[in-house]
Amino acid sequence: MTVYNLGSINIDNVYRVPHLPGPGETLASSDVTKGLGGKGANMSVAVQRAESPCVHIGSVGEDGDWALDRLRASGVDTDHVHISEPTGHAIINVDDAGENAIVLYPGANRHVSMDAVQAALADAKPGELFVTQNETNGQVEAAQLAKSKGLKVIYAAAPFSAEAVEAILPVTDMLVLNEVEAQQLTEALGKSLTELGLKDVIVTLGAKGCRWISGAESREFPAQKVTPVDTTGAGDTFTGYLIAGLDQGMSVDAAIDLAGKAGAVMVTRLGAADVIPTKAEVETAFPA
Repeated sequence: MTVYNLGSINIDNVYRVPHLPGPGETLASSDVTKGLGGKGANMSVAVQRAESPCVHIGSVGEDGDWALDRLRASGVDTDHVHISEPTGHAIINVDDAGENAIVLYPGANRHVSMDAVQAALADAKPGELFVTQNETNGQVEAAQLAKSKGLKVIYAAAPFSAEAVEAILPVTDMLVLNEVEAQQLTEALGKSLTELGLKDVIVTLGAKGCRWISGAESREFPAQKVTPVDTTGAGDTFTGYLIAGLDQGMSVDAAIDLAGKAGAVMVTRLGAADVIPTKAEVETAFPA
């Protein structure tokens, strides 16, 4: 099976700082690195490193060859990434406790062509998976097309917008969001998560693990105990591994268990897409 991902591609500039800067504060960083990022690219790499094939649908600028090379190096199919505006990028501050603050420039991510989406999904088969996030244009249209072809639609609701979630809900099979986003969504819509009409909702809880809501039932999954270095990309790693697990025929609870372990390995590493662990590394860190 194949996972199709309409997602962002960013170049991440990561600065190591003693603490996250406050208003008006200037800090000297002790280190700077350049890496592949963007929630979409992170998820595509995670899916691929979890050993499921991934087709990435998106856009970069003329300056995006480096980012595409990094995606291809992880095995991601980039045939449906086209050239438009300058490539998106992010400025990421990471403090000594592993917390981060991010400024994002969307760039080409907001100029994805629907022609590229249609071409990518032309040979998609019923039962395959389609995922998107809120860092590109065309999410609803692409999800509707995927749904019409019998694909399962998974929406990772970040960066969060209640309006964006509400628009895509009618064609969504699984919603993935964090605890703060879940609260914001229920307040905005005036509905509980069990009232959204979705078969599966996954709420990530950071160091507490995650919650799986299926119908009226809810189940908690504790997090693996690790010492965090950098939380950048951990949620995307979790989601990518979750999707790969489902693609490989795992039950939802088994896919969540694998995803939680992958996310735990990820927070012990500094960086984003380039340091997402392979499935073998996850299994070595947390043997069965």
